Amino acid sequence: MRFTMEHENYNVLDLESSLAFYEKALGLTERSRKTAPDGSFTIVYIGNDSSDFLLELTWLRDHTEPYDLGEEEFHLAFRTDDYEAAHRLHEEMGCICYENPDMGIYFINDPDGYWLEILPSE
Repeated sequence: MRFTMEHENYNVLDLESSLAFYEKALGLTERSRKTAPDGSFTIVYIGNDSSDFLLELTWLRDHTEPYDLGEEEFHLAFRTDDYEAAHRLHEEMGCICYENPDMGIYFINDPDGYWLEILPSE
């Protein structure tokens, strides 16, 4: 039996702000969208041409408070072919939340506080 990783879900308060962030910070764009007939939720799958893996952004109409991310001990990692340029972009965006120069990695926050790890190419 084999399994293929398909997507990760993040719930977001402001869907348009999150879509803009992920496109600018990581080059992820909308692949598909599902909206409830009653407008109670919208799900947008975003991705890029480097991988089939998708990030699912879920907006819930009746959720108005920031999401409780617990102790933020989870993250999604991205590998980049131009670490220095990525770092400059994220520094300009003001979204770098943690750096570990000894390991050669850093993390950025999305608008809802989710941590995203940035790794150099191998």
